[in-house]
Amino acid sequence: MESLINAINEAYEAFRADAVLQQEKNNKAAGTRARKASLELEKLMKEFRKVSLEQSKQ
Repeated sequence: MESLINAINEAYEAFRADAVLQQEKNNKAAGTRARKASLELEKLMKEFRKVSLEQSKQ
C-alpha cells in the first residue's frame, strides 16, 4: 500500500509540473505529458481503491 501511495504522489507531481508549464508558458508538449500523467493517475487511483477496499474488509 505504501509503494502505491508513493507512486500516486510521484505521478501527481509529474502531472502538476507539466500542467503548470502548459498553463503559464503555453507549452503544448507539457500539455501532452500532463494528459498522459492524468491517465496514469487514473489507473493508480483505481488500484488504490481496490487495495483499500480489500484492506477494509479484513
